[in-house]
Amino acid sequence: MAPQMIFVNLPVKDLDVSKTFYEKLGYTINPQFSDETAACVVISDTIFVMLLTEEKFGTFTAPGKAIADASATTQVLLTLSAESREKTDELADRALEVGGSPAKEPMDMGFMYGRSFADPDGHHWEVFWMDPAAPQG
Repeated sequence: MAPQMIFVNLPVKDLDVSKTFYEKLGYTINPQFSDETAACVVISDTIFVMLLTEEKFGTFTAPGKAIADASATTQVLLTLSAESREKTDELADRALEVGGSPAKEPMDMGFMYGRSFADPDGHHWEVFWMDPAAPQG
């Protein structure tokens, strides 16, 4: 059985700006699922982000529903795991260097550490590391 995949669809104001942001984070664009209205960002073998122009995104939503302005409202938190505290910092710092903005203060609970940023459209991303040796409970 093939692993389950997730495709997160995000509306964007400027497709080229968004593509450049995610490419500068080290991700690639899959041209097979990209055109002038959409870009498929490959996060991993099972995680993809579909960047869609607002017009294209609107064709997938229910009739009459407005597209949320991610810079003014929060509809979803997108969270990625990292293999270490250092990798958490690397991705968050890189996002801030290439056009992202801070979303909230870092979270450090010792066994769990997280950082956050907003992409150019205001979509809120979390990156976190959890010590695999930490007791579960």
